[in-house]
Amino acid sequence: MVKSYLRYEARSVFGVIASPTGNAVFDHSGKFSITAALESVIVWDIKKGTQVARWSDSDNKAEVTCISRSPNGKDYAVGYADGSIRLFDLSNNTVNVVLSGHRGRVSALEFDSTGTVLASGARDTDIILWDVVGEVGLYRLRGHKDEITGIAFVAGSTAAGAASALHASSAGYIVSSSKDTLVKLWDLRGRHCVQTLVTHRSEVWGLAVSPDGRLLVTGTSDMNLHVWTLDMAKLDSVSSDDSKGEASAKNWEAITEYGSIQRASRDRVVELRFHPSGLYLACLSADKQVEVFRSRQHAEIKKKMARRQKRHREKRGKDKADGSDHEDSGDEGDEAETAAITAADELTSFKVIRTSAKPVSLDFNPAEADVTALGRQGGMHILVAQNNNSLHMWSVPVPPPGKTTKQANLGEPSLVSSVEMLGHRSEPRALAMSSDNELVASAANKSLRVWNAQTGSCVRTLECGTAICAAFLPGDQYIVVGTKEGNLELYDIPAASLVETFDAHEGTACWSIDVRPDRKGLVSGGADKCVKFWDFELVRDDSGSAVSRRRMTLEHVKTLKMSDDVLAVKCSPDSRLLAVALLDTTVKVFYADTLKFFLSLYGHKLPVVSLDISSDSTLLVTGSADKSVKLWGLDFGDCHRSILAHQEPVTAVRFVWGTHYFFSAGKDKLVQQWNGDNFQRIQRLEGCHGDVWALAVAKHGNFIVASSQDRSIRIWEKTEEPLFIEEERERELEEMYDRGLEESLDRPEPAADGAEEGDETQRAGKATMETLKAGERIMEALDIADEERRKWAAFEDQKRRMPQLNPAPPDTNPILQFERITPEAYVLRTVERVRAADLEDALLVLPFTHVLSLMAYIDHWACREWNTALTCRVLFFMLKTHQNQIVATRTMRAQLSSIRTHLRAGVRVQRDYVGYNLAALQSLRADWEANATAEFFDEKDIQGILDAQLKKRKFTGLKA
Repeated sequence: MVKSYLRYEARSVFGVIASPTGNAVFDHSGKFSITAALESVIVWDIKKGTQVARWSDSDNKAEVTCISRSPNGKDYAVGYADGSIRLFDLSNNTVNVVLSGHRGRVSALEFDSTGTVLASGARDTDIILWDVVGEVGLYRLRGHKDEITGIAFVAGSTAAGAASALHASSAGYIVSSSKDTLVKLWDLRGRHCVQTLVTHRSEVWGLAVSPDGRLLVTGTSDMNLHVWTLDMAKLDSVSSDDSKGEASAKNWEAITEYGSIQRASRDRVVELRFHPSGLYLACLSADKQVEVFRSRQHAEIKKKMARRQKRHREKRGKDKADGSDHEDSGDEGDEAETAAITAADELTSFKVIRTSAKPVSLDFNPAEADVTALGRQGGMHILVAQNNNSLHMWSVPVPPPGKTTKQANLGEPSLVSSVEMLGHRSEPRALAMSSDNELVASAANKSLRVWNAQTGSCVRTLECGTAICAAFLPGDQYIVVGTKEGNLELYDIPAASLVETFDAHEGTACWSIDVRPDRKGLVSGGADKCVKFWDFELVRDDSGSAVSRRRMTLEHVKTLKMSDDVLAVKCSPDSRLLAVALLDTTVKVFYADTLKFFLSLYGHKLPVVSLDISSDSTLLVTGSADKSVKLWGLDFGDCHRSILAHQEPVTAVRFVWGTHYFFSAGKDKLVQQWNGDNFQRIQRLEGCHGDVWALAVAKHGNFIVASSQDRSIRIWEKTEEPLFIEEERERELEEMYDRGLEESLDRPEPAADGAEEGDETQRAGKATMETLKAGERIMEALDIADEERRKWAAFEDQKRRMPQLNPAPPDTNPILQFERITPEAYVLRTVERVRAADLEDALLVLPFTHVLSLMAYIDHWACREWNTALTCRVLFFMLKTHQNQIVATRTMRAQLSSIRTHLRAGVRVQRDYVGYNLAALQSLRADWEANATAEFFDEKDIQGILDAQLKKRKFTGLKA
């Protein structure tokens, strides 16, 4: 009989506030923060420091790399490391759209002003424009040679005046920056690059365009920010006149150099962002500081220029008085130079925010766009995400309206609120679980946190040393932590305080702690080549309080000297043996009562870093830095099996109580379950995005907990779903095959017919397993429908030729009979179920024989006016893709003529519907504007008009 197991499924992830691979943005109200948290997105209430919602997709395992806010106030675009983009809705916390087109991690996302077009840039050097409403990719822009670092939409003056969602994808411009040191200006109407800036000497790390579209700021690795001006008139001129040719285009430059401003930081720029009001510019650097620049008003710039010219004239007069010879032409050049306004005159350093760790991203509060309200508020808020798993909101004071910076006497930026308590600042290196499996303790550098294993909430936060190992003491009221400094620190959980510190290993690291099975003491091993035994003692607390209470303490009873550093210790559950792992790659086994030597286990090529003993005290499992796991028998010390368990060093091994199953964790980001009897791998648990450092297993294996280098703590729970090893191996092989197939599909597309190899514009789609499966479903539907139509055609033919036989109708396909639809409707429903973003790539899978069959169904859909929009999209794509084959097929001529006739009628009906609805909406808009707009008049003017009318009147008197 085939042995079955129970499957473990991921249950929860906690301990992550903000991952260093992604950014954080404000919501439109400025109350919440939308923050990247590994493969999820967390919505934080910044002032309360609580989690409001968590966005995740069950189909996604990649990390979040980029988040962008839509102008509509509810949609957020989230880019991932696998190149996919998902659009989440803040109102219902669900994913609405999934877009796949990039072949590398998404590094830049930007919405246009209407919120209907999304531009994305990635490590694959491509820029893709997406139709958010239609959920499809519009086109791909190619020209950069390295990762895209920034994207910004720029609208010309005429385009801005007539901006609408209908023409958003074909109006305006895009500015992009890349690590290839280039900044490019793209024309969305012509879909090509119209200008390239080549003056940067190093990678361009940041890009920002002012809200009025006048200034462009770029940041590199040098100490200066480069400022450029955007000429709207030239943008409009090139859009209106496309017939000037290449000669005139070379002289056309819409982006001109404005100057540079010096930064206070010496490290590279991480991010640049303008305030919504356009008065401030924030520069995020890689050296723990955020520099804020202020834009001077016109009057301030005028005064500054006047002072500069005055100093220049005084200096020139002094030189002439000294009798120095100067050329008049040089004086004229100096006057012209002093009269020119540069970027340093307009942008000046304002405030500097000093952060506690390296910042990852910043964002301004979008609700503070009003300059007057910002001045009355007294400060602007900046959200800063740091790479130490924390989120801070700073307040930067600004001068009130009508006052300058000197007159306002502003203070320094202050920290308003932060989200820090729900995660470690550094990676947790140790885990411990309480005896009732209700609490989980995680220890990291300078912090010890106790979590509720069911809810994932943080119960206690304590300060500790550089923790390496930890364990709950009997009763679950105390925790002992072993530190890198060689101390044992005893903590009282209910009181949330440090009870006592013991110098256990003379200043060297305490690598391992294990509570003895008799629950009367513990064993510790350290780098001082000693194994020390400690007993639990209850002593009276002399804290000076009126009520005396007894507390726990540790008493050192004996020491076992070893020949090398002790890396791990473990007592057998029957209290008979003690296993000690040494730095010399061996494991020594001693009798626990007499400490006499019993066994020496050798075979690992590198030191054993973790070991565990089964509950029946018969098996010992060791995990080593040589990537292997070995199983040993404790009766004779023989090695039962050596398993190459991981692709990287093994960090932890743990048995499940009552069984010979054990779990292993390694630096290859995996946790794996094994059967210690037949030495087979049962299951592979994925999800961690960094090295797995620690592992804890519940008493009977109901769930397991793992801590990773990505600062996350993950829980996998045992389910009732059966698992068979053969099926699991088949599933893993299928996944491996699918990954290989995706890699073969995921290659740059050859140039289309009529397009050159270096064409800047290409199709936005990308072939994936989803598109391949969708294409196979369409082919299957076409085969079923063709077979059904063929059977009924044969039946009608036989009925017409031999009516006297009265033949029986053919059997209907079970699928069509169950759905109660015709073959034509079945094919249409199958095409409709394909995701809009995957439709074109799914149609590419069809061979030409199925294309001919699909054209017949398109004719039927057009005749019946079924989903005209989808019919047109499928038809146009098929004609564009298979144009040569269709033209060469003479039998298609009559069918194409029929499609043209039927489709024109259907499109005409749709055009009438759209025109009628647009006219109705315009009428409603005009009616609303008429009712909602109030007109104000000057009373003096009105009174003057009334007085003039009274003077013109003539009064006549009547006499009796």
